[in-house]
Amino acid sequence: MTQAPGGPPPTSAEEPWPVRTVARKIQAWIDRLGAVWVEGQLTQVTARPGSQTAFLVLRDPAADVSLGLTAPTSMVRGTVPPLAEGARVVVHGKPSYFFGRGTLSLRVDEIRPVGVGELLARIERLRALLGAEGLFDPGRKRRPPRLPRCVGLITSRASAAEHDVITVATARWPAVRFRTVNTPTQGTQAVPEILDALTALDRDPDVDVIVLARGGGSVEDLLPFSDEALCRGVAACRTPVVSAIGHEPDTPLVDHVADVRAATPTDAAKRIVPDLAEETAHLAQLRRRAHRALHAWVEREDARIAALRRRPVLADPLGPVTAREDAVAGLRARARAVLEAALVAREADVRHLRASLTALGPAATLARGYAIVQHGEAVDAPVLRSAATPAAGDALRVRLADGALHAVVTADDD
Repeated sequence: MTQAPGGPPPTSAEEPWPVRTVARKIQAWIDRLGAVWVEGQLTQVTARPGSQTAFLVLRDPAADVSLGLTAPTSMVRGTVPPLAEGARVVVHGKPSYFFGRGTLSLRVDEIRPVGVGELLARIERLRALLGAEGLFDPGRKRRPPRLPRCVGLITSRASAAEHDVITVATARWPAVRFRTVNTPTQGTQAVPEILDALTALDRDPDVDVIVLARGGGSVEDLLPFSDEALCRGVAACRTPVVSAIGHEPDTPLVDHVADVRAATPTDAAKRIVPDLAEETAHLAQLRRRAHRALHAWVEREDARIAALRRRPVLADPLGPVTAREDAVAGLRARARAVLEAALVAREADVRHLRASLTALGPAATLARGYAIVQHGEAVDAPVLRSAATPAAGDALRVRLADGALHAVVTADDD
């Protein structure tokens, strides 16, 4: 190991420093530090009678870090209001290293209790910070299930808040189940234990909603529920969180971060489960409405069917057919009469034409003694119209009324 110019001599496994040397060097380095102002929450105050020195423990409310304090007993006892565990204070002191035991403490020469006004001012500053980060945004809040399988409850042991939530919720919905985690709800251990309980319930797959419940109290009593670490823990939960802290006027910061704010623990119980009596009455009302609606629909359809059945086409389906049958029979009779009259008229016309044809035809002429002479023997031979046409020896066909004769021209008759 190389020695720095002007620094301590090097150490090695063969040449180590004794404990006193290390302790002395640490003490010398800490003694060079100046005095500082420190804020925190007292977790222990020990001022024994007859002792000149009081011993205190100051804890960081937002982290699991503590620091030992030493102060004159007279100053601790003379502080107004009296110092007690859980009080917020601001101390002024100088870091001190106790050589004999190797411990670090803060030698305090002034202690100032943090008043309610200052606490409220700090809460407002934290409110503005968390609001600017969007932790109060209504858009990020989730709606708890209407009927949770299991409710996670974080509250102090045997508290009125625990009794109110469980009693009212069970009275409203007897089947509701609770997983209760009892933690301090005020004091120095409240925030870390509530955060541990919140993490455990958030990881439980059976828990559908988490309720933070506490009765009313002073600003100092409700201070853990305005802690930054707790607010961020609630915002990080995947399970919906219902905040039921104090009474209606009490509004710690966790109320704004939680998904649902209940005015009281009793109000929280009413928000997490429905009322069985109300739901039963609502179901009965819906059943009656459905019955009335179905009954009205059946009546309407029955009336429509009755109206259809009263229509003539359905009341007497053969009536229109019968009426049309008579009309068809009448039309058929008229058609037959017209057709018969037309046939009689046509028959008379035929007889007249036949008579005219008979009178004008060659058969009637032949019957009166006349004959038709054809030049040739064939049936279709031309009619002989002049005596000068045939020559001697030509064959002739003579058609009479009752038959035909064949003749031969013998000589011309001049």
